[in-house]
Amino acid sequence: MIRAYKFLMRPTMGQQGALAEMLRDHCSLYNAALQERRGAYRHTSKTTIRYGEQSAQLKEIRAFDPERQGRWSFSSQQATLRRLDKAFAAFFRRIKAGQTPGYPRFRSGKRFDTVDFPKDGDGCRWDSTPHDPVTRVRLQGVGHVKVHRHRRVVGKVKTISVKREGHRWYVILTAEQAAPEPLPATGSVVGIDMGISHFLADSGGKFVPNPRHGAQAATKLQAAQQALSRCKRGSNRRREAAERVARSHRKVRRQRLDHAHKTALGLVREHDFIAHEDLQIRNMSKAPAMKPAPDRPGSFLPNGSGAKAGLNRSIADAGWGVFLAILAAKAEGAGRQVMAVDPRNTSRRCPECGHTAKENRPTQDKFRCVSCGHTAHADTVGALNVLRAGLARRDATPA
Repeated sequence: MIRAYKFLMRPTMGQQGALAEMLRDHCSLYNAALQERRGAYRHTSKTTIRYGEQSAQLKEIRAFDPERQGRWSFSSQQATLRRLDKAFAAFFRRIKAGQTPGYPRFRSGKRFDTVDFPKDGDGCRWDSTPHDPVTRVRLQGVGHVKVHRHRRVVGKVKTISVKREGHRWYVILTAEQAAPEPLPATGSVVGIDMGISHFLADSGGKFVPNPRHGAQAATKLQAAQQALSRCKRGSNRRREAAERVARSHRKVRRQRLDHAHKTALGLVREHDFIAHEDLQIRNMSKAPAMKPAPDRPGSFLPNGSGAKAGLNRSIADAGWGVFLAILAAKAEGAGRQVMAVDPRNTSRRCPECGHTAKENRPTQDKFRCVSCGHTAHADTVGALNVLRAGLARRDATPA
């Protein structure tokens, strides 16, 4: 299995300048490759240029500009070109799927924050010994940079990435590991129902409260954003205000990740099998379609967009997608099984008699079966039905 590690780098002032130059030059390469593709398609009979043709030009580019392009790793520049190729592949995939495509855009220096090294030892080297308290990563053109390694890296390092977040620099490793030793079996199974009022409810009747990190920081974020909007563009004051906004967003993101990791770890340690709803979060958070007024051309009827916008903010603040991805990764490392099931009618089906009707759920929290009279919390009922569907799917799946 492949596991990722993220560590804080502690570069010197000179190394910070070299890292910034590395990002700038890779950004220039990305934009030049994008311009070549755009120009060839527009002005040369719709000619398509692919990654292989652009990668073959790297040797000439490095020889022509040794100060800016020749000093960096050849493999990292190939990774930057692959990054552009993936952007075009995603663009054409959306077109074929009938989705709204986003054409690859030019990147400014402020929005190009990552450089990838596809192989440890090719332009980079992770230098870590088990008993050495000081860990360094060697980067071509930068030197040996100190790293705050807060935990041991298990397995063989495969790829290395350097990322800038605000004024901090991070190194991200991917390591190939052998199959981990599974946790001892507990004999417990659970179904979970994701929600807004509660982060999740399980089939045992327990609830995990929704911390609402984004909502709690909304006032501070709003004030910081308003202060940014009053600053003159290009001024030092605006740059400092932008950093305060980014710092507030980073704090919320870290809080959300921390809560997701701890909640997922608790589920994985306590249960052998975990079933959850197969949520289509992107569809759930879409804006409602506009309703044209038939008697007033150019006017539209109320469509509940205000209430839907609030619901979409709550869904994004809960971070369901991030949590489910973390849960799947932790379950794989612990030898647990996670299964997604169809969420339709899970909160409307009675777990006692099986009767399904929308009248079974008169309010958001209450469930009362109109057939047998069974009452319970609606989220707990949903978790029970999710668990039963997950167990049925597990037993029906051949080993």
